[in-house]
Parts: sequence; structure tokens; C-alpha cells
Amino acid sequence: MTTIMTIEIGAVLPDATLYESTEFGEACPLAPAKVSVAQAASGKRIVIFGLPGAFTPTCSAKHVPGYLAALEQLKGKKVDEVWCVSANDGFVMAAWGRDQKALGKIRFLGDGNAEFAKKLGLDVDLTGGGMGTRMRRFSMFVDGGIVKNVNVEQPGKFEVSDAATILSQLT
Repeated sequence: MTTIMTIEIGAVLPDATLYESTEFGEACPLAPAKVSVAQAASGKRIVIFGLPGAFTPTCSAKHVPGYLAALEQLKGKKVDEVWCVSANDGFVMAAWGRDQKALGKIRFLGDGNAEFAKKLGLDVDLTGGGMGTRMRRFSMFVDGGIVKNVNVEQPGKFEVSDAATILSQLT
């Protein structure tokens, strides 16, 4: 049996395929495009925050609004992009981003098969609650594909993956 380690500072951000939709048809987001994590992160300073699910209480009330409010401060620290990643499909992530009035400001990337979560070692089995395999709540700063900071929440907590914490870590 192979043991997967949680991503660590100094590690190369693992490549995975995420899904992103930024345009809408009459009622729904248009078909999401595939996004290679490695290509999208190449040469950029990125803050990534991951969470268990779109439209969930803490994620909708605190996580996304906190990053949206801190966006200018993050840009002031030379952050090129902020990514919100969750184990939802690209359609759901786009609809949630629009609902949060953050689409086009924060990238909402779907990890529907939890491929990225598993490669980061941050997947969690929430099948008991009817949610399947999800992503643990975390934040990280990545510079040119190298993880510079990573903050992983304890189950049920929202203490270290917020925008204020990652802002305090950026140099």
C-alpha cells in the first residue's frame, strides 16, 4: 500500500486537470475548459485555497468573501492569481463564483474527481455525510510552481486557511 504525503513547503505543485467555466448561456455556465495546474501555475505567483464544497456554509459565508475582500492586498503583494479549488464540477464552481460575485476576480476551478486533492494528499472521505471524496480546507502560496507556504485546517475548523493568514505569510 502506498502512503501519500500531504504537500509540503518546497515541493513542486503536482499537475492535475481542473475544470473552469467563466461564461454563461441562457441558464447555465458553458462547458468548462480543461486547465492543467502545471501550465496555469508556470511563472506565476498564485494563492490557492481549497475547500470541501461550493455552496457550503463556511465556504460561502467566510472563505470566498474573505479572499474577495483581500484581493487588492494580495495583488499588492505581487500575487498574480487567486484560485478557489473544490471537488465540484466546473459548472457548479462557475455558478458559485457568480453567486459570490467573485467570478472573473478569483478563478473557480473544479476538481470533480478529486484528482488534485489526492495528489496534494488533501483528500478526505465524506461519504458518511453524502458528499463523497472531497478536499480538505487549506490555503497555499505557490511561486513559479513551487509551494512556498501551506496551511491545512483541522477537520471542522476555519483558522489557518483564511486570507488574513496567507497575507501575513507573503513577503
